[in-house]
Amino acid sequence: MRPSSRLEKIPPYLFAELERKIAEKRAAGIDVISLGIGDPDTPTYPAIVAAGQAAVADPATHQYPSNRGRQDFREAVAAFYERRFGVVLDPETEVMPAIGAKECIFNLNLAFLDPGDVALASDPGYPVYTGGPLLVGAEPVLMPLEPELGFAPDLDRLTPEVLERARLMFFNYPNNPTGAVVPDGFFERVVELAQGNDLLAVHDNAYSETTYDGYVAPSFLATPGAKEVGVEVFSWSKGYNMTGWRCAAIVGNADAIAQFWRLKSNIDSGLFEAVQLAGIAALRPEVDADVRAMNAVYARRRDLVCDALAQAGVNVTKPKGTIYIWAPIPDGFANSAAYCEHVLEQAAVVISPGGAYGRSGEGFFRISLTTPDDRLIEAVERLRSL
Repeated sequence: MRPSSRLEKIPPYLFAELERKIAEKRAAGIDVISLGIGDPDTPTYPAIVAAGQAAVADPATHQYPSNRGRQDFREAVAAFYERRFGVVLDPETEVMPAIGAKECIFNLNLAFLDPGDVALASDPGYPVYTGGPLLVGAEPVLMPLEPELGFAPDLDRLTPEVLERARLMFFNYPNNPTGAVVPDGFFERVVELAQGNDLLAVHDNAYSETTYDGYVAPSFLATPGAKEVGVEVFSWSKGYNMTGWRCAAIVGNADAIAQFWRLKSNIDSGLFEAVQLAGIAALRPEVDADVRAMNAVYARRRDLVCDALAQAGVNVTKPKGTIYIWAPIPDGFANSAAYCEHVLEQAAVVISPGGAYGRSGEGFFRISLTTPDDRLIEAVERLRSL
């Protein structure tokens, strides 16, 4: 069976390969601890589960949903954005559900890119930022995240030739994989760039609710002018332990969302209404306490891992957001993949090579904090013993 030429352009998905390696080792009887995939290990919060259970049992949710989403879902998202970020959204035109952020980000490529167009993509970054453009015949152009700039790209390095062809720009704060928070002035610079270059700015807002040390993540749409040039993809996955529910929303520029809806109505049949009702429950103020409690767990795990790595001589900075630790590989290894392979073979611990997230991730590795404390402690001890 010959795959399409477009499929041949992209490598196997990073996490699919990690899952294959884990299964292979465990089949051989090896006790593997995975710190590679950012999938919360604790359940979805009880109020959300209860709302979802009730919605699944209601026959009114069993028919085709609207691609545009339930009215109460869109209103709940708008109310949350005003309460949480101070951003006013029109639920009729500026909010739409998506079947997870990954699906949403990929479909934006289908909606806005033609062959020969450019999508600007944070590097290192979520693999869909680069795989999506390739699958629609466009070109991803990497924007290296500079450590000295707080892991932000230097937008002044983008050439006029690239900007002439650019139609989308993908960026993400708090940032996966680096854990960085948005540097002062960066969102404003993105708005300026988008205004001057007919560019749709796409902020992947997957980790705004997972922050530490008193840091409160902003929405890109709170930046003056952002709604005129951009959209934001808000995900329930990480902040509400809802990765399997596939619940997200795209919010912001009304014209962009109208085009996205036009595409989606030809691709899928919308987000299951029971999931939308669970998503509504997640955004209620009373669930904020669950979010804070979960963040306290992650903060404790973050401190445990960072302290152990520091004791082992790794120069690591404690992140203020996300569920990841981003650290340089030790000396003596050719690249990040070689170090991660060494850790897997010698310590039976899975960590992610930074180079898998883009060229600028080379020389780093990523640890996910979504592992129970006892297993995380065991994994850290194994790493330290190396």
